[in-house]
Amino acid sequence: MMTASAQTQGAARNPNPDVVIVGAGFAGLYLLHQLRELGFSCRVYEAGADVGGTWYWNRYPGARCDIESAEYSYSFSPELEQQWDWTERYAAQPEILSYLRHVAERFDLRRDIRFDTRVTTATFETVTGHWRVETDGNESVHARWVVMATGCLSVTRLPDIPGRDRFTGAAYHSGNWPHEPVDFSGRRVAVIGTGSTAIQLIPEVARQAAEVLVFQRTANFCLPARNRPLFDDERRATKARYREIREAARRTPAGVAYFPVARHGVADLPADERERLLEAAWQRGGTGLGRTFTDTLTRRESNQVVADFVRRKIRERVGDPALAAKVVPLDHPIGTKRVCLDSGYFETLTQGHVALVDARDEPVVAITQTGVQTRGQHYPVDALVFATGFDAMTGALLAIDIRTDEGVSLRDRWSAGPVSYLGLAVAGFPNLFTVTGPGSPSVLSNMVVSIEQHVEWIAHCLAWMRARGFDRIEASEPAQTEWVSHVNAAADLTLLPEARSWYTGANVPGKPRVFMPYVGGVAAYREKCDAIAKEGYSGFLFR
Repeated sequence: MMTASAQTQGAARNPNPDVVIVGAGFAGLYLLHQLRELGFSCRVYEAGADVGGTWYWNRYPGARCDIESAEYSYSFSPELEQQWDWTERYAAQPEILSYLRHVAERFDLRRDIRFDTRVTTATFETVTGHWRVETDGNESVHARWVVMATGCLSVTRLPDIPGRDRFTGAAYHSGNWPHEPVDFSGRRVAVIGTGSTAIQLIPEVARQAAEVLVFQRTANFCLPARNRPLFDDERRATKARYREIREAARRTPAGVAYFPVARHGVADLPADERERLLEAAWQRGGTGLGRTFTDTLTRRESNQVVADFVRRKIRERVGDPALAAKVVPLDHPIGTKRVCLDSGYFETLTQGHVALVDARDEPVVAITQTGVQTRGQHYPVDALVFATGFDAMTGALLAIDIRTDEGVSLRDRWSAGPVSYLGLAVAGFPNLFTVTGPGSPSVLSNMVVSIEQHVEWIAHCLAWMRARGFDRIEASEPAQTEWVSHVNAAADLTLLPEARSWYTGANVPGKPRVFMPYVGGVAAYREKCDAIAKEGYSGFLFR
């Protein structure tokens, strides 16, 4: 790992880089590599003490990706693909972090990264055409371009429960987990939340804790991961086909080659054939089940068929009808909130030392010094775990004071919800790019595929500008308005906006309710971005 003095020397050689990159996760690392290859000088600011982004902070027990490891990885380097061996079908957090550390070392990226440094403000100076970026370490740097690689799920959110800070025991948030191991042995632990994170975390906590209380506000659709170790012959077969797999992923809606290619709507098939296809997807494991049919997210009757299949499977796994009545989701169509993957979650809930408190019947009203107070009773606990998610997609961007010296701020522009052109740029903010921002497929896709597409598009755009002597690029208001309308219209053709999900900001009180990701899919989005670039970056203004 590069020492602090070596980082300082690197910064001294390059006091005002061409590009400032904020974040050193999957996006920031690839951006640094790509822009360096094109001859741009870069400075990366990272709030953490090492690379990894989300995978640096999310160290909770059981944390792992829900895309198969072979595809949740970079495709830009065939040599890297052949060198790295994934050990499990779905990689756990330590392995993903090790992978990103390996990438940073292999491509010598650390020398241009400032760790333990959080960007606080970024101001575009109209006369010079540069951004002035300031950090919490009182550092100020000027750069022609700024690229926000801050991640879609990187600003943690604590629930607004009265007395939350009064608890005298140990308290943790899954998105900011301690780096040292946490031992729950012999302790009574409350876990608040039952989303994707909690479903991974709860079985691990229950292996240690004397008692686990799970406080559930919303029951979620959950599919079996079927995670397992990978065999040598599987790794060899994947490596032999990697180029084919990558190209196939880019042509799919979700950016995942192993997902089934749906060819029929639910109504096109007899009931026994529908059941056969769903059962095969259930046995395979993973979230591909939701893509068994073409119309699961567009036709209510079709969604009901898939949802009822999963509900039946959950009831079978739980066994106890009273518990099943609590954990079977009934309040939203399947796929309209993030579908979770589990490894023993429902079985864990049936264990004698684990209890589920349904907040629909027994709402949490306060946190006390010693536990959790519901409307019905007080639950004393030794430790609290908040698995309550993130201020998704906009949280990290709005945590930085992004503005122009003419008084235009991103927080004001987005006060009624985020607007952008392609999820890449915002009108009124020249030379500012966002990686997988609102209005792009981002969280509805394999994030690594979407990140690579955005990074390559931005890098090629900057090289194109340099070759033509342009020093300023800005999304036009008409193009942005048209794109936002298209994003909204596409979402409205589906059932997705119906759910109270973090896709719409519904998990954050006061956040505008706007469906933020683009539902058109990775392949169609990539074609649109490529066409815009081929047309000389139509919809953008240059100087």
